[in-house]
Amino acid sequence: MNPNQTYNVLFLCTGNSARSIMAEALLNKLGRGRFRAHSAGSRPVGQVNPFALELLQRDGCPTEGLRSKPWDEFAAPEAPHMDFVFTVCDQAAGEACPAWPGQPMTAHWGFEDPAAFQGDDAAKRERFRHVFLQLATRIHLFLELPIEKLDRLKLAEQLHTLGAAA
Repeated sequence: MNPNQTYNVLFLCTGNSARSIMAEALLNKLGRGRFRAHSAGSRPVGQVNPFALELLQRDGCPTEGLRSKPWDEFAAPEAPHMDFVFTVCDQAAGEACPAWPGQPMTAHWGFEDPAAFQGDDAAKRERFRHVFLQLATRIHLFLELPIEKLDRLKLAEQLHTLGAAA
């Protein structure tokens, strides 16, 4: 991989309203131009979860342009070429994904769905914060990988190891 390259990363989830959206915004903030993150869902719900937006804004993550969208957008010929594709929910990981042009590196990084949590608003905010911190930890570890120095096999191994991290 090229050290001067900007890497495109796609985070996939089923509803594309919380986890994948938070991962997209986090990587766009933390990747400092080295990575361009996107997110999509197999069955997008059509809106970004307000608790996710609130948390991202409070953390200073970019939220402009975030939207819940289908993953087919990124399998189209005019879509950006993806270098990495990560599923962040078990349901999306088990679904038949589109064929991604260019054979991106893939891995499953499972996280619980904070949008499915039942409770009062304070408890929901806490659940979102917990998942947000887990995503941030995983993304920080991803950013520390010497991507340009690893061959595809070793990089794939590292990506899968990150997915198994607690």
